[in-house]
Order: sequence, then C-alpha cells, then structure tokens
Amino acid sequence: MEFVIKKPEILAPAGDWRMLTTAVSNGADAVYFGVENLNMRAKARNFKLEELPKIAEFCREKKVDTHLTLNTIVYESELDELDEIVKSAKNAGIDLIICWDLSVIQKCKEYEMPFCISTQASISNSASAKFYKDLGAKRIVLARECKLDQIKKIRSETDIEIEAFVHGAMCVAVSGRCFISHHVFGKSANRGECVQPCRREYNIKDNDQNFDLVIGDDYVLSPKDLCSIEFIEQLIEIGIDSFKIEGRKRSPEYIAKVVSVYRKAVDLYSEGKLTDEIKKDFFDELGKVYNRGFSSGFYFGTPSGDDYAVKYGSVATTKKVYLGKVVNFFKKSSIVHLKLEAGDLNSGDEIYIIGETTGVVELKMSSFVKEEVEITHADKGDDVTFYSERLVRPRDQVYKIVEV
Repeated sequence: MEFVIKKPEILAPAGDWRMLTTAVSNGADAVYFGVENLNMRAKARNFKLEELPKIAEFCREKKVDTHLTLNTIVYESELDELDEIVKSAKNAGIDLIICWDLSVIQKCKEYEMPFCISTQASISNSASAKFYKDLGAKRIVLARECKLDQIKKIRSETDIEIEAFVHGAMCVAVSGRCFISHHVFGKSANRGECVQPCRREYNIKDNDQNFDLVIGDDYVLSPKDLCSIEFIEQLIEIGIDSFKIEGRKRSPEYIAKVVSVYRKAVDLYSEGKLTDEIKKDFFDELGKVYNRGFSSGFYFGTPSGDDYAVKYGSVATTKKVYLGKVVNFFKKSSIVHLKLEAGDLNSGDEIYIIGETTGVVELKMSSFVKEEVEITHADKGDDVTFYSERLVRPRDQVYKIVEV
C-alpha cells in the first residue's frame, strides 16, 4: 500500500490549563489529557469532567484536536462511570478517545465516538493494525518496542492512522505494562498509579557469599528518555501520522521547549531546510529541560547498557529559580511590571513567565527599568518593568533560568 509523505501531527501532553495553553501556543496540532479517573496518569494533574466543553471550545478556536485518554483497565464497578465519561466527551465535542480496554471500545462505538488504540495494546504488526481498523479504530499507537523497519512494513500494509512516541520517558516493561509498583506498593501501573520504583537506587545482597552491590551507577531498571530529534526525518519518511510527546507529569517549561523544538523541526523538514547543525542545536535545547539522558529507544534495535539512566532524576542542563510575580501588563505598550520577591535579575539573564492562561513565555533580558531609569541589575524587593512581545498576565509567576 503506497502512502504520500506528509507533515505529521505534533501531539502534546496536557495535565492542566497551564500545560494546555503552553502546548497550543508552542505549535501543537493536537493535545491529549485525562479526567480524574480511568487514565494512565492517575497521579498527574488531570482535568475535571465538567471542564471538557471548555477544553473542546478553546482548542477548536485554535484549530487544535483534543484526545481524551481512557486507557486503563476498567473494572466492573466502573462501567457506569465509563459511560458518563464517554457520553460527556461526545457531547463536549472531544475529537478522539485513546483506549485499549474492550469495554471502552464498545462504549465508543455505542456513542459513535472516534477512538484510537493505546500503546498499551502493544500493536507490533500489520495484522493487529487491520484487526483494530476492522473493529472501528481511527488510529493506533504503535508499541514502543517497534523498530523503524517494522513501522515501515506496517505502514505499507495498512492505511489506518499511525501514532508513535518521539520524545519522553520510557519504561523497561513491554509498552509500560509493569507490575513492580503493584507488588511493592500496591499501586498498579496498569491503573495509572505507578510510583516508579524502577527509577531508584537498589542494594543487591548475595546471602551465600555475604556481599552487597549498590545498583546506582547503572540504573538498570530506569531507561534514559527517548529523543528522536537527530533522526526525525526518518520517522517522517516512513509515514508516521502523529508524533507523540510524553510528559503529562512534567512541567510547563518542558512542554514549551519540547513542543516548540519538534514543531520547528517538522516545519523545517517540510521546507527542505532541516540540517544536521540545526538538529544538534535542537538536541542541546531539549537537554535544557527535564530528562534522564537521551536514547533512540527501540527505533534502531534493542537498547543497550548505554541506554540506561546514570543517576536518579533529571540531568537537565538548566533549572528554574523563582523570582517573583507579574504585577501588571500594559497591553498598549507590551510592558511587564515585575515585583522581585526572591533572588536578583541581571542584564543577559533568561527568564520564564508562567501562568494558567499565559502558558510559558521565555525571554532574554537585555535591560529593564526601575523608577524610570534603565538599569542592568535588580535585587529582591525591586519593582522593574520590561518589554514582552507575548501577552502575559497579573499573578503570572516569573523564574530565572540558571545553568545546572
């Protein structure tokens, strides 16, 4: 089956309104999110069911598609709640539901709600893709374990829409179906409750020989994060329809950076302007926000020892430090009034302005004004003003970006 190479969709995660507005303002074509229950990020920030109409309306105005995650195992006692969620999504005008439990598929068909099969289904071949298409699925999310040549083969055998992860956290379990958290803490990963015990340092004790090993230098259960920016053109050319970014539990600045980088990369490729030098710059930019180190995942084969994290937590090259809040924004002149509540601000500093409606605005400070005098340094307690092309709002929080 032939396909025409087209510009793939950028699909971004959203856990709250700050992340949603950030994803949209940075170029996402679609967003995915959950409501309180029945999604794989139970511990993430999630929206309320009654917010669905507002989300759908906001995204329609911005020409951004909405994907609701209903991708956990569903128990008998939850069938009524499932019905309410799918019906609410249909009435609100949500574009797509991401699922894999057959009860959710059946409910989507009942309400004539478009649905996408989650990566939890571990779709790794064209026969499975055709099965789900015959079942009524509009789209499938391929198993994370698929290699490039396997995806190319699947694409050549079916015309169902294909979605694949291009960036974010990975899991040692097959498509994330892990039981460690359930066995150790009674929190099921398959219900979105994972507490990530795999990311920790472990002490391995040999009772016969009476010695200990600290598994910390090599976190053998904690993979690095997927990053495909260095080979993004290959993903475009094999016909993936949607590039999915992982990160509903991460920060707004993570969303801003990752979405904007992949947006630019896809656009530059379509214009014939994506070079190796630009991709290297993009790779460095992605390293500035939360990551456990970068890996190409399974795209070129089974990950090796080099694909595991080298420390607990992030190895990002920058972090944010709280400065203060926006007191006012003067729309006619695009001037921000900032009250410094901590730290100091200097000419040349880079800052984030983050708010629920604003999303994330990143600025480099060339100069600013205090008491009508242009200055290059301000301290805690100072009121300063400066120019911003992007609209910000009172009570938005301001952070300095500092190197780690």
